[in-house]
Amino acid sequence: MANEATLIYETEIAIPFTVANATGIEKGAILKMTDPMTAIINSGAEDTIAGICSSEKIASDGITKVGVYRRGIFKVTLSGSATVGDPLTTDTSVNMVKAALTNNISGAKIIGYALETGTTGETILMELNIHSNAGRL
Repeated sequence: MANEATLIYETEIAIPFTVANATGIEKGAILKMTDPMTAIINSGAEDTIAGICSSEKIASDGITKVGVYRRGIFKVTLSGSATVGDPLTTDTSVNMVKAALTNNISGAKIIGYALETGTTGETILMELNIHSNAGRL
């Protein structure tokens, strides 16, 4: 898989999320959250974020839990431009993030904040910080 997020600074330990036994997930994959506290690979723009996978999950290995980071500093790949301080969300391209520059994006759809400025295809530092504030940007 391309564009995996790379952990730079671990600020909190990963916590367990449920995953499907038959699913393979790469370390560094950005994960979407489904109910109940289940993680799958993100597949769309502005997904509800579980976090970033902390270790590789091999398909059909009998394991149904995986560690998921919800805080930390990661190197991520951009889709579009982002300026330092911009809130970020997922893009339709798996494992890519983009600036969330609309007031309609809030809550767990915000994956974190840009710590550097960049444009499409560049990697930047991002503070992974799933936005827990129910209010709008």
